[in-house]
Amino acid sequence: MISRRILRIKVMQALYAYYKNAGGASMNDIEKELHFSINKTYDLYHYMFLLIIDVCNYAQKRIDIARNKKLPSEQDLRPNTKFIDNGLIAQLRMNSQLLRYTETKKLNWANNPELIKGIYDEMSASDDYAEYMADLNQSYQSDKNFISKIYKNVIANYEPLYHALEEQSIFWNDEIEFVIGAVIKTIKKFKLPEAENAQLLSLYKNDEDKEFSKVLFRKTILKRDEYQQLIEKFSKNWDFERIAFVDILLIEMAIAEVLEFPSIPVKVTFNEYIELSKYYSTNRSNIFINGILDKIFAHLKETNQIKKQGRGLIGEE
Repeated sequence: MISRRILRIKVMQALYAYYKNAGGASMNDIEKELHFSINKTYDLYHYMFLLIIDVCNYAQKRIDIARNKKLPSEQDLRPNTKFIDNGLIAQLRMNSQLLRYTETKKLNWANNPELIKGIYDEMSASDDYAEYMADLNQSYQSDKNFISKIYKNVIANYEPLYHALEEQSIFWNDEIEFVIGAVIKTIKKFKLPEAENAQLLSLYKNDEDKEFSKVLFRKTILKRDEYQQLIEKFSKNWDFERIAFVDILLIEMAIAEVLEFPSIPVKVTFNEYIELSKYYSTNRSNIFINGILDKIFAHLKETNQIKKQGRGLIGEE
């Protein structure tokens, strides 16, 4: 589930904490924090599934209250129940993996009733909701499509959700949109016959991804002196002491990645760190990092230090 880009961001944050930590936390301590942060992303993934269930529960309560009025209207007595009968939500309610994980982690939205109401109000005012509720046909596929649209067009754009999640965990600041994308991807893969056994995504796609963050974190620290010598060598027109700390950190990570991961193409590593610099450093950092990495990678290729293996990568160095 978790992407390499998210892992790079988390490693960058862990490295920043390691070097800037006034309390002198050890590399092992920060590495534990890094893995805790990665696991929190998986918590958020499950947490976001619970969100639509609670919105549906809120809709059900509204219907029940309306039906129990002293003088209920015809609409109160015969409401449109298409949303609360949504087949995808019913499948999520009984999903064994989701239930087991959220119970173990004690994840719930019980303390956020106003947030649930707010999302319901946004959803019920949307064109997607009006179109869905007006369609007299109800199928599992149309139920899936509707819930995917609500995650994409309503939940992903609901600002109070971002504030609520940031208050709950500092680790969720940079990945809410990514996790919503993972939720939508999961929904698209669900099949009705799978019932409660429909599979959620694994935290890591494979063992290589699982090792990626650990190796990148450790190598960037252990070979820092070596990497800084390269940076100083190819930034002669720059005052090394005045280069933004995050810029240096991203370049060090890029060098570690290009040298330590033979299955990742050089171009991928290059582009990824340029993109990260646009979000996490100064306005002109991507230009600086682009120029320095271009020189360093060219040097590493010329000195045969970059070794790539795997399909389509032989000879890239």
